[in-house]
Amino acid sequence: MSSKPKVLVIVANLGTPDEPTVPAVRRFLAQFLSDQRVIEIPKLLWKIILYGFVLPFRPKHVTEAYAKVWSKDSPMREILFSQAESLRQQLTSKYAEFDLNIVPAMTYGNPGINQVLIDASLQQYDHIILLPLFPQYSATSTGPLYDAIARWIPTQRNLPGLSIIRDYYQHPLLIQSLANSVIEYQTIHGQADKLLMSFHGIPQPYADKGDPYAERCRITAQKVAKALGLNHDQWAISFQSRFGKQEWVKPYTDQVLTSWAEQGIESVQVLSPAFSADCLETLEELAIQNSELFLGLGGKHYAYIPALNNRHDHIELLSGLVQAHLDALKATLLVSEEI
Repeated sequence: MSSKPKVLVIVANLGTPDEPTVPAVRRFLAQFLSDQRVIEIPKLLWKIILYGFVLPFRPKHVTEAYAKVWSKDSPMREILFSQAESLRQQLTSKYAEFDLNIVPAMTYGNPGINQVLIDASLQQYDHIILLPLFPQYSATSTGPLYDAIARWIPTQRNLPGLSIIRDYYQHPLLIQSLANSVIEYQTIHGQADKLLMSFHGIPQPYADKGDPYAERCRITAQKVAKALGLNHDQWAISFQSRFGKQEWVKPYTDQVLTSWAEQGIESVQVLSPAFSADCLETLEELAIQNSELFLGLGGKHYAYIPALNNRHDHIELLSGLVQAHLDALKATLLVSEEI
């Protein structure tokens, strides 16, 4: 009698430092900012800039920001582990015909995707499903996970089947979950004058070269606005987290908020549909920095609507994405076992 087919589901997010200290943040930034998917400046020139100007000074500022949002652990890592556990509870009993394992991973920091793949080699999985938790594909976020898989493949003799869920930016369950989060928040706190959907930005040259991220963000935002029944005067899209002096995809979040405050807009609620988990960019940049900006310019009310995190409808979405691949495997792995 043959054993059950072994299937690994890797649930992956971007990454976070191990702790909110300058050395830990410096290690994290060195790994993150050394990836040429993230920074496309010529390697030697960027190495001089990174080690001569960025890493000696920026970690202190970033560490102070992390300290504002850190609990027992980094919010992103806590949420990622919770999401993986929720998926495990939903899927392992439903797919008892598989020896199914669901693990969290991060592109940068720990638990690192490279180590997760090394561990997978020892377990001899029949199939690996990679779920990047980036609703909108970008070469700067999802791309490095493809790279990790590509580096791992040449080291393997007995390769498993591989599935990568590229993105899900207009999946009906994503749109409904985002809309639900807004509706539930507004049921308690009321509706603001404006809803701002702020996405993490990328440099404009990346988009010019073919990165589809910004257009996917716009589609997500439009569908959420439609699901909420908003007219064009009630919402806007923007992009945050600029780094360096080059032009990034516009409009910029801080500039939109500045313009609204100057126009006399009194209340704003902000949603960040690119983030599957709250993290530094949402909890510190959006919820704190931009609140101070808007209120300091005369705005009266500013609120950040939390990311989808471990919401039930979000887990249903993620579970559905994985289930589509597990159902397909039934027609391949299990049939081949019977033969």
